[in-house]
Amino acid sequence: MTTISVPLPEELTKFIDKMVDSKKAENKAAVVRRALYNLSEQEALNDLLEAHREVDEGKILKGNLDELAKSI
Repeated sequence: MTTISVPLPEELTKFIDKMVDSKKAENKAAVVRRALYNLSEQEALNDLLEAHREVDEGKILKGNLDELAKSI
Protein backbone atom coordinates (compact mmCIF):
# COMPACT_ATOMS: atom_id res chain seq x y z
CA MET A 1 0.00 0.00 0.00
CA THR A 2 1.26 3.47 -0.84
CA THR A 3 1.06 6.44 1.49
CA ILE A 4 0.53 9.92 0.09
CA SER A 5 0.41 13.28 1.75
CA VAL A 6 -2.30 15.69 0.60
CA PRO A 7 -2.96 19.16 1.99
CA LEU A 8 -6.67 19.53 2.81
CA PRO A 9 -8.77 22.61 3.49
CA GLU A 10 -10.07 22.96 7.02
CA GLU A 11 -13.66 22.00 6.13
CA LEU A 12 -12.55 18.64 4.74
CA THR A 13 -10.35 17.99 7.75
CA LYS A 14 -13.33 18.71 10.01
CA PHE A 15 -15.50 16.38 7.94
CA ILE A 16 -12.95 13.59 8.22
CA ASP A 17 -12.70 14.10 11.97
CA LYS A 18 -16.50 14.07 12.25
CA MET A 19 -16.70 10.76 10.36
CA VAL A 20 -14.15 9.19 12.70
CA ASP A 21 -15.65 10.70 15.87
CA SER A 22 -19.13 9.44 14.94
CA LYS A 23 -17.70 5.94 14.32
CA LYS A 24 -18.73 6.05 10.65
CA ALA A 25 -15.11 5.24 9.80
CA GLU A 26 -12.32 3.45 11.64
CA ASN A 27 -9.79 6.20 11.05
CA LYS A 28 -8.92 9.12 8.81
CA ALA A 29 -7.36 6.91 6.15
CA ALA A 30 -10.58 4.87 5.92
CA VAL A 31 -12.56 8.05 5.21
CA VAL A 32 -10.21 9.07 2.41
CA ARG A 33 -10.13 5.55 0.93
CA ARG A 34 -13.94 5.38 0.92
CA ALA A 35 -14.14 8.78 -0.77
CA LEU A 36 -11.70 7.66 -3.47
CA TYR A 37 -13.56 4.38 -4.03
CA ASN A 38 -16.80 6.34 -4.38
CA LEU A 39 -15.18 8.73 -6.84
CA SER A 40 -13.84 5.77 -8.82
CA GLU A 41 -17.31 4.18 -8.99
CA GLN A 42 -18.86 7.49 -10.01
CA GLU A 43 -16.33 7.91 -12.82
CA ALA A 44 -17.01 4.36 -14.06
CA LEU A 45 -20.75 5.09 -14.06
CA ASN A 46 -20.19 8.36 -15.93
CA ASP A 47 -18.12 6.51 -18.54
CA LEU A 48 -20.89 3.92 -18.94
CA LEU A 49 -23.54 6.62 -19.31
CA GLU A 50 -21.40 8.44 -21.88
CA ALA A 51 -20.96 5.20 -23.86
CA HIS A 52 -24.74 4.66 -23.86
CA ARG A 53 -25.27 8.26 -24.99
CA GLU A 54 -22.80 7.77 -27.86
CA VAL A 55 -24.63 4.62 -28.94
CA ASP A 56 -27.96 6.45 -28.83
CA GLU A 57 -26.48 9.27 -30.92
CA GLY A 58 -25.18 6.79 -33.50
CA LYS A 59 -21.55 7.62 -32.82
CA ILE A 60 -20.73 3.96 -32.18
CA LEU A 61 -21.36 1.02 -34.43
CA LYS A 62 -23.47 -1.65 -32.80
CA GLY A 63 -24.36 -5.15 -33.82
CA ASN A 64 -22.52 -8.32 -34.77
CA LEU A 65 -18.87 -7.43 -35.40
CA ASP A 66 -18.46 -10.01 -38.20
CA GLU A 67 -21.51 -8.62 -40.03
CA LEU A 68 -20.34 -5.05 -39.50
CA ALA A 69 -16.90 -5.93 -40.88
CA LYS A 70 -18.49 -7.44 -44.03
CA SER A 71 -20.50 -4.28 -44.62
CA ILE A 72 -17.46 -2.01 -44.43
